[in-house]
Amino acid sequence: MFNILLQSHSGSWAILVILFLITYFTRQKITLMLQRLFYLIMIVTGVGMLVQLHFPLHYVLKGILAIVLIGVMEMMVARKRKGNPMAAMWIVLIILLALVLLLAYNVIG
Repeated sequence: MFNILLQSHSGSWAILVILFLITYFTRQKITLMLQRLFYLIMIVTGVGMLVQLHFPLHYVLKGILAIVLIGVMEMMVARKRKGNPMAAMWIVLIILLALVLLLAYNVIG
């Protein structure tokens, strides 16, 4: 069961990043809805893995950072539609994404 959750979780992350870039640069509503669906898939599979691993602090921190990353992605899409400046948000997004990936693959920890 854990392997199913892990594969679904990692696959949803990859698709989520691609959908975010498509949504950000093309402003299509359907990709935004798909992006939000993959947020849910990613959160559900992440919580499922946390339950099976008995909530290790390392992965709880990764989960918190991932939820913040989701918030940053949503803010970036909304700010892009309003025409607000985005340079600082891109820096935050890249840093958070790097931290989440480093924590996920046990490079940090």
